[in-house]
Amino acid sequence: MAYKPSMDDIKKLRSMTGAGLGDVRKSLIEAEGDFDKAKDLLRERGLAIAAKRSDRETSNGCVLVKKVAGFAAMVAVKCETDFVAAGKDFIDMVQQILDAAVAAKAKSIDEVKALKLANGEDAATAVQQRSGITGEKMELDGYNFIEGDNVEVYDHMNKHTLCTMVQLNKDNAEAGHKVAMQVAAMKPVALDEASVPQSVKDEELKVAIEKTKEEQVERQVVNAIKKAGINPNLVDSDDHIESNMAKGWLTQEEADKAREIKKTVGEQAAANLKEQMIQNIAQGRMKKFFKENCLVDQEFQFGDGDKISVSQWLKNQDKDLTIVDYKRFSLSAD
Repeated sequence: MAYKPSMDDIKKLRSMTGAGLGDVRKSLIEAEGDFDKAKDLLRERGLAIAAKRSDRETSNGCVLVKKVAGFAAMVAVKCETDFVAAGKDFIDMVQQILDAAVAAKAKSIDEVKALKLANGEDAATAVQQRSGITGEKMELDGYNFIEGDNVEVYDHMNKHTLCTMVQLNKDNAEAGHKVAMQVAAMKPVALDEASVPQSVKDEELKVAIEKTKEEQVERQVVNAIKKAGINPNLVDSDDHIESNMAKGWLTQEEADKAREIKKTVGEQAAANLKEQMIQNIAQGRMKKFFKENCLVDQEFQFGDGDKISVSQWLKNQDKDLTIVDYKRFSLSAD
């Protein structure tokens, strides 16, 4: 007689794996009641779906953050659709992974993937099985932690899409919470100028120098076009030149003259740029970059209206209060 799983067996395997009733029943029938074999079948289904959908984009998901005494962490699991991301079972799975990571004080995403959850499966397998249940590609994609005291955590609008953690050098929960909100809103690239990776500094300086050169050349070209009696706005690109000629706003002679000026004056200006001036302006741009992107130097967004930096605001709360560390993870590409 063919094996027919009881409702108790179905509920038992479902509680162990989180799989849907239909998938659980089918696996038990194929495994003829062997629970271990049925779990393997469910795992294989998850792996097959993950492989089939490996090229899919996982732009949705769930980010959760948690703190306990001396340790805080955040975990992100991505999926394909917001419908799956908002599902209770999916969020519960991410919470179980986060709870295990915090309990183990995990130091890397590889450690997190290997952690055993309450049902006996490791975190990586749990994600694969959930993929099999939903039919979507899923990835355990992000993990951050801060070890130590005086950490505040923040889940932006409790939507589980953007979380932050901030550690201060002293106990001040209100200040820590506000700085965590600052990190969420202003997405700093580093704590301070010294913490900005050299590769980022080099790239930003390169961009600043090139932009400065382009602006200096453009300024001289525009001035020359104005002196020729031509409106620079009508000749700022080849497409605009052709379009404005068709509209009768620009003559052929003016168009030719503008093109000649852009070529000759542009080449001459580029060849005679003053290097020291370029460097000075570029360094000014770098100072602006640090002010806008280093957490301690950013304008604080949650004070009483005064335009002061984050570090200045912290000193107003307590002259010795400083930021030790912070972490941020967002599902959006910001």
